[in-house]
Amino acid sequence: MKLGIVGLPNVGKSTLFNSLTKAGAESANYPFCTIDPNVGIVPVPDERIKNLGELYHSAKVTPAVVEFVDIAGLVKGASKGEGLGNQFLANIREVDAIVHVVRCFENSNIIHVNGHIDPVDDIETIELELIFADQEVLERRIAKTTRSAMNDKSLAKELVTLKKLMDALTEGRQAKTVEPDDEDEAAFIASLNLLTSKPVIYAANVSESDLADDGASNPHVAAVREFAAKEGSEVFVICAEIEAEISELDDDEKKMFLEDLGLEKSGLDKLISASYSLLGLISYLTSGADETRAWTITKGTKAPQAAGKIHSDFERGFIRAEVVSYQDLMDCQSYVTAREKGLVRLEGKDYVVQDGDVILFRFNV
Repeated sequence: MKLGIVGLPNVGKSTLFNSLTKAGAESANYPFCTIDPNVGIVPVPDERIKNLGELYHSAKVTPAVVEFVDIAGLVKGASKGEGLGNQFLANIREVDAIVHVVRCFENSNIIHVNGHIDPVDDIETIELELIFADQEVLERRIAKTTRSAMNDKSLAKELVTLKKLMDALTEGRQAKTVEPDDEDEAAFIASLNLLTSKPVIYAANVSESDLADDGASNPHVAAVREFAAKEGSEVFVICAEIEAEISELDDDEKKMFLEDLGLEKSGLDKLISASYSLLGLISYLTSGADETRAWTITKGTKAPQAAGKIHSDFERGFIRAEVVSYQDLMDCQSYVTAREKGLVRLEGKDYVVQDGDVILFRFNV
């Protein structure tokens, strides 16, 4: 999973990126301190693989990972060259979803680029710049396809789709609001990698005092939640400064620190949960003496395609999957015991893999 982090300058974007990835992106109280795209790889927190690794005495435990891409703060006019953000928009065209960091805290010591705190206005500023950036992409693509369509009539349908998308953007609507006519059109739209096609997760950055009630008493957070609900986006509340402190602690210290704050999850945990939910992702598990590993797949994936995440040969030569639920396996504390109790199932090509399935694939190539 790959997530791109965007936001206005001084909203806590790079502080959040640093704390999530410990990558050390520069963070300072002035616009455009992030002048290169920063990339960090973060393991997905998952107690299940740790416990399975101990059960199997695995030599290696490999979590699923999330790749974060942080770009310079965007400002009004970024699509026309204002600020530095537009130089890096290309770096987030490949991401699965956009994490939009929105400032929901008051602090006179930290300058707001617009001089006042208004999260919905901030969101609309960024969305407009993403629309303008997508329009540039479509203008070039329409010009190229128009020329090519003179000699290739099969491109006529693509041209219709491109113009339909451009009409939506011109009206101030995002590309994701355009309903594709069929699967082919949906695939073509996805191939364009338009920024406004991507699902969005809003990170409402609050002060420490607003964390305990998950921002319920913060009117700025309420405004973000209302806005997000209208477009079907996820929202999670975070305090980038607290995340920066948490990132320096080991697991036990982190747990105690969160308990002292009255929190069950860190911001990273909440972000990953929101991302999995928004993108419809789950994890299945494989475990043995050599390695215990989590594999991320889309909900609804069938066993052969899930096997293909490990190796294409597994999918090509798929015979069957031996499946036991994580909880059943942990309750039995042994694969052999789970099988004796009839908890290990033999599943075929039509089996839809579930979150937390522990699977052994049988294949022959």
